[in-house]
Amino acid sequence: MKHGIVIIGSGFAARQLVKNIRKHDAQVPVRIIAADSIDEYNKPDLSHVISQNQQADALTRQRAGAFAEQFNVTINPHSWVTDIDPRERLVTCGDQQWKYDKLVLATGSSPLLPPIPGKELMLTLHSQQEYRACESVLRDAARVMILGGGLIGTELAMDFCRAGKQVIVVDNAPSLLASLMPVEVSSRLQSHLNKMGVELLFNQQLASLTQTPQGINAALSHGRTVDVDAVVAAIGLRSSVGLAQRAGLAVNRGIEVNQQLQTSDANIYALGDCAEIGGKVLPFLQPIQFSAMLLAKNLLGAADALKLPAMLVKVKTPELPLHLAGETQRTDLNWQITAGQEGLIAKGYDNTQQLRAFIVSEDHMKLAFGLLRELHI
Repeated sequence: MKHGIVIIGSGFAARQLVKNIRKHDAQVPVRIIAADSIDEYNKPDLSHVISQNQQADALTRQRAGAFAEQFNVTINPHSWVTDIDPRERLVTCGDQQWKYDKLVLATGSSPLLPPIPGKELMLTLHSQQEYRACESVLRDAARVMILGGGLIGTELAMDFCRAGKQVIVVDNAPSLLASLMPVEVSSRLQSHLNKMGVELLFNQQLASLTQTPQGINAALSHGRTVDVDAVVAAIGLRSSVGLAQRAGLAVNRGIEVNQQLQTSDANIYALGDCAEIGGKVLPFLQPIQFSAMLLAKNLLGAADALKLPAMLVKVKTPELPLHLAGETQRTDLNWQITAGQEGLIAKGYDNTQQLRAFIVSEDHMKLAFGLLRELHI
């Protein structure tokens, strides 16, 4: 390749891709362009920064320069890509331009904010950069409201509570982790959070936020108002598709790719939170790892199709951790649930008695890998 591979983005997906490319080819030119510093940090650690009293800079695992030297990569940090020309195979960033043979979009995602008055008062914890901007506010806050009782909201609620803060979770769903599992399963975690002192407000929406001398006044849809010191948004993520859209690529919820992770342009690929594979966006570590392994080969000449195995999703709530796999969100499954002091085992069967999903907690998490082998996918 004359111009080599250009990767836009520097997160977990981009780094995994570079590492896999270098396993197969030590010399092909690779360039990373990103709006951030390109320093490496572990994003899942953001769920635990407050209870562990970590500062943003302490999350850094490897500086960008060291990564570039280790993997023979050219880097352009703090650089906003403004345009992609697929016909000329050209990336534009301000007054700089680079040609590419193959381009990878690893542009990630951004947190959703509700369209309410005062939404600018909300904090998000989706990146090291975002945490750096609000760490002093969160450290000083005694009362924290978390909007969203999904995966991230639940993890943050436990973390803030363990740090000694008064925590309120607001969600318009009827239960915790409602998009991931039935209430019969999530109720164990719900009960544990209640006992810790977390207030869970379900079937509620946030109506507005107002700055006051004492902090923030949060008005809920049912008429209640709550005074807090900080409000954290954890209601979901939106794939960053703007750049792809401007380049004329097919986008839906994410950048549409085929089983080779190729976009509607044969020389452009997408990977990670921004990619939509078979109608799904999969913002979890394992799918990204598998995708990066495959894409590295395809960028170097292969045409392999992505086949994802059954994979575990971990709910990082240390006092009551959970593992889940399969189609846990299906509403037609028959759940067989066993719960005791050692934890919970929940198995979801379809009408042919095939195991389609499972959730295990606490001491029973050691059963997860055996159940994975039984899972019908």
